[in-house]
Amino acid sequence: MPDVKHFDPERTLDQVVALFWQRGADTTGIADVVQATGLSRSSLYATFGGKAQLQAAALGRYLERQSRPVFDALAADERGVPAIAAFFERLVAARCSGEHARWGCLVTNTHATASGGLPEIRSILDRHHDTLRAAMRAALEAARAAGQLRPGLDLEGAAEALTLQAYAVNLRSRAGAEAAVLLAGVRAVLDGFTTPEEKR
Repeated sequence: MPDVKHFDPERTLDQVVALFWQRGADTTGIADVVQATGLSRSSLYATFGGKAQLQAAALGRYLERQSRPVFDALAADERGVPAIAAFFERLVAARCSGEHARWGCLVTNTHATASGGLPEIRSILDRHHDTLRAAMRAALEAARAAGQLRPGLDLEGAAEALTLQAYAVNLRSRAGAEAAVLLAGVRAVLDGFTTPEEKR
C-alpha cells in the first residue's frame, strides 16, 4: 500500500516559513523543524527532501504568498512615484510593527547567508529580485509617462536602485532601525529621481 500522509504538507510548509523567517534558515536545524511542526525527521525528508530542498520550498512559498501579490500590485499601479512611495511606506510599516515586526524579509535574510549560494536557493532569490525589479521598472515607466521623473533618468538603473533600497529596509528593520529613519532614506532616493515640481 502507498504511504498515506497523516499531516497537511501545506500547513507544515507554512510553519517552516515562519520558523525560517523569524530565526534564519542557516541557524535553524532539522531538530528545530521537528519540534516546531511535531513531525518526525523521516516524514519531513520523505515529503520535502533534505534541508536545502525544504528551505527552497519555504522560499518559494514565501515568494508566492508574501512577495508576489505586493509586486503585482505595484506593477499594476499607474500612479508612478506615489505608488513607489506607498510601496515603501507599507514595507516599512510591515517590517517595524505588527505580527512579523523585526523579522525582516525571508528572501533578503537568505541573501546574507551561506545557503544563498546553493543552486536551488539561488534560483529563487534571483526570481524574487527580477520580479521586484520589474515591478519597480513598471512603476517608473508610469512615473515617466506622468512627467514625474527628471529628464534622462536611467529607468533600469533606477529600478535596480529601488530594489536594493527595499533590501536595505528589510535588513535595517531587522537590526532595529526606526521607521522614520528608513522612510527618510527612501525619500532621499526618490528625491534624486523626481522633477523639482514633483518634489514640491
